[in-house]
Amino acid sequence: MSSWRSTILENFVPNVAKLTLVSDPDCLLTEEKLAMGLRDRGFDLIEFNDPMEFRYAYESKYRSIWDWGEYTDLVVVLRLQNAELESLPYDLLQAGRKLSFNLGDLFPNLSYPVIEKLDRGLLDLLYEAQRKSPPDRMGDNTTKDFILRHVFGVAPELISTEVELLRFLLRLHYGNLAIPSMLADRLVDVFESSGSFKGWSLSQIIPDAEQFFVFIQERWPIFLENLNQANQVKEDSEAYGLKFQGPVILPFDHQDIRVYIDNLFVEGKLTPVDLPGMDIAKDSWVLSGISAAKSDGEGLRLSRLFEIVDAADLSMDSRYTDWIAFAMKWAEISALIHTTSNARYKKRYSETGQKLNGLFADWLEAHYASLTNLPPSTPAMLHHVPRHLARSIEDQTSKKVVLVVIDGLSLDQWVTVRNIIQKQNSDLVLRESATFAWIPTLTSVSRQAIFSGKPPIYFPSSINSTNSEEKLWKQFWQGHDVSKLDIVYKRSLGDGDAEATMDSLINPAQTKVVGLVIDKVDKIMHGMQLGAAGMHNQIDQWCRGEYLISLLNYLSNHNYEVWITSDHGNVESIGKGRPTEGSIAESRGERVRIYPTPELRSQVSSRFPFAREWPPSGLPDDYFPLVATGNDAFVNEGDSIVGHGGVAIEEVIVPLIKVERRTQ
Repeated sequence: MSSWRSTILENFVPNVAKLTLVSDPDCLLTEEKLAMGLRDRGFDLIEFNDPMEFRYAYESKYRSIWDWGEYTDLVVVLRLQNAELESLPYDLLQAGRKLSFNLGDLFPNLSYPVIEKLDRGLLDLLYEAQRKSPPDRMGDNTTKDFILRHVFGVAPELISTEVELLRFLLRLHYGNLAIPSMLADRLVDVFESSGSFKGWSLSQIIPDAEQFFVFIQERWPIFLENLNQANQVKEDSEAYGLKFQGPVILPFDHQDIRVYIDNLFVEGKLTPVDLPGMDIAKDSWVLSGISAAKSDGEGLRLSRLFEIVDAADLSMDSRYTDWIAFAMKWAEISALIHTTSNARYKKRYSETGQKLNGLFADWLEAHYASLTNLPPSTPAMLHHVPRHLARSIEDQTSKKVVLVVIDGLSLDQWVTVRNIIQKQNSDLVLRESATFAWIPTLTSVSRQAIFSGKPPIYFPSSINSTNSEEKLWKQFWQGHDVSKLDIVYKRSLGDGDAEATMDSLINPAQTKVVGLVIDKVDKIMHGMQLGAAGMHNQIDQWCRGEYLISLLNYLSNHNYEVWITSDHGNVESIGKGRPTEGSIAESRGERVRIYPTPELRSQVSSRFPFAREWPPSGLPDDYFPLVATGNDAFVNEGDSIVGHGGVAIEEVIVPLIKVERRTQ
């Protein structure tokens, strides 16, 4: 077979059985591209997890259709470990054919406990390596070495110099490669046993990107001083108070290293430093790592960021992780455009954004539905976030978690927030990632998905309101064996004394799960008349008021694991006309209109070519959105607004941040 997906897809032929039951403990069917392949063949997927939720979707969307004589190809996926298909309800077992897939069948000669830890997006490389070089039966360590060599492109026994090690670590962490902890431990063991890297903090900087970037950051000014002082730098790391062990001077100027370092500064993963009196040529490669006071730092960053964005090579075949990685770079550009006076780049920014958002809207129509059922181990969508937190609590019963939802915060506005938090408390580690909001990107849709841990199809009666969030939040956690007394929810936060509010709300000795909604950014947005630049300015001022840092410090000091996300972003848009539709629209947003039938929606959409009839995947049966694309809005011609509801990158891909306290 040409790929591992082909071996599975050959079992799914349309119109053979209206119901197929699949045991899938390794989450293979819900892998993004395989799920899309099934949908292309006409198959719908439903996960059997919560019996009540499943029964609601099954009876309303499928059984009722079958009873009327219509045909659908439905796949019910059971992916709990050690769960047998025979545990499914009797009526399903009687009606459906049965299949089973697992990693052990796909990779029979590799160690199952090792390969099950791999991100499913890496299986293509592993399957191709197995096809080209069929391995003999392997144990754990030989499987780890096989994966490291063929998937991550590293043969640890061949890395013996500082340049080789640094180049590998930069490729690993800059590329956001998801290396499992057992593979990281294997690398540490091999490197330490070789004796080539004595004194390096390998157990910290190999598995942890944030720790590695701190390791690089604290050595960067020493490298610059060495350039300026003709090799007068001391080799004793204690003299510089370095947190991580290893060489004092790293070979940043090596041709294989400096391209990564340049990009890390440009993309905001490293922070430029200010060294007064340093004489650097205007065309020197190190300028990206020197603060703007010594050069046209902002213009230099923008120029380099546009080069990186232009080389992104996104397409209709891109994975959702490719779009997330891109969105985080695009956010850095957007933040600079809206917070600095670089007028010469604004036209390029606008033109590039329009082109990318057109591609993004096309990609979403084809791929979005396949994201819904992805496993929550790495949350691809907002409703995966509480399920991800629940798994971590199950693994560590003493853990306490807080989910802070900053209503309406876009990814580029997070960049502004992040920069201030880092100055206010350098001991907080911000582990940055992003995830997909629910479409339409409305608060009542996407925020309820967060607090319920469910797609909107499961809360049809409250989809136009946020008043059920507390009930949904508590229901979710009680379903994961957390006592109602240990669960807290609070909204309408963002002003006043954060510590006093928390003291009155939670008991750190008892409260285990906390859900908080900060609506300050959303209030700023809906009153904004100064566009995206005004948004950043107001958010900057709010952050400097220290409500958010006070909240994070309080929660961190009381040993909570803190996560920050947003229900949707926002985008500056220009009006292209307001529909005159009387009362046929159930919701009349600036970037989305909601209709009770597809026919009513079509009557309006024909007059607004910038809008798309969004497919109702995961939405209630009588909920049909007409969503805006690009930077257009359903407001009076020429009016400028900052709004949400549509399918722009800035609205759909939102921050997902884990906040930790630095321990070293």
